[in-house]
Amino acid sequence: MRLIPSLALLAALGAAAGWWLTAPKPLPAALTAGLTGDVAKGEQVFWAAGCASCHMAPGATGDAQLLLTGGQRFASDFGTFLAPNISTDPTHGIGGWSLAQFADAVMCGVSPEGQHYYPAFPYAAFGKMQVQDVADLKAFMDTLPADATPSLPHEIGFPFNIRRSLGGWKLLFLHEDWVIDGELTEQETRGRYLAEAMAHCGECHTPRNLLGGLQLSRWLAGAPNPDGKGTIPNITPAKLDWSAPDIASYLTTGFTPEFDSVGGHMAHVVENFARLPESEAAAVAAYLKRVPAAE
Repeated sequence: MRLIPSLALLAALGAAAGWWLTAPKPLPAALTAGLTGDVAKGEQVFWAAGCASCHMAPGATGDAQLLLTGGQRFASDFGTFLAPNISTDPTHGIGGWSLAQFADAVMCGVSPEGQHYYPAFPYAAFGKMQVQDVADLKAFMDTLPADATPSLPHEIGFPFNIRRSLGGWKLLFLHEDWVIDGELTEQETRGRYLAEAMAHCGECHTPRNLLGGLQLSRWLAGAPNPDGKGTIPNITPAKLDWSAPDIASYLTTGFTPEFDSVGGHMAHVVENFARLPESEAAAVAAYLKRVPAAE
């Protein structure tokens, strides 16, 4: 009988520790204090990060892609995620967010209300971005039009709808280190920054475990398509044997060395890279040639 109070105390302490460990953790305020964003540089970040590709309305083309009304559906093993409105609308979008709130969302997956975002939003990659790039991104996005379309709720069932549990997911799978380390050239280092952080290539091209964490030992080795239709290709040298110039050309034109054309969501990636300096695609190509081959 004397054990009961002790066990209850241990359980309470364990619950308190778990609650503390899974709490959303925003960036230190000092990281964004005093930063000013550059709109022109932010536009480059916007396209490199593929913001419109996920947050434009379904089927949007041309200038309509800059109306970040949300609504696209992304199927997964955990349910279907719906991209939210991230336009400048102050009620239904992110208009009025401070830079600190914006950076917390992008780099930490923490909402202004202090809740975890689902990692369908690739903050696991964006967390490696430079804070100045995030400030530049916000400066550009603040110039985009507002849209009052309400965000639709995710279609996620129990237990995945318990957002607090994402704190545990972050403890397990958020990593500050680069996947590809060692001595890299300046071009390869830039390519790593684009591929591992800003353009978040690994989020689609790397297989995941049962909890949805990236299997870093099989980095960029390809993965099942989350919607159940086909696979996302292996882009390590084990399968992607194109030359670096051929890879760079594909990223900006959408044509393979065999003159096949890009399809699916990758078409958006090509559209985005075509808006960037050619040196960016060349940097990603140089990086991919340094990635270890993985079957």
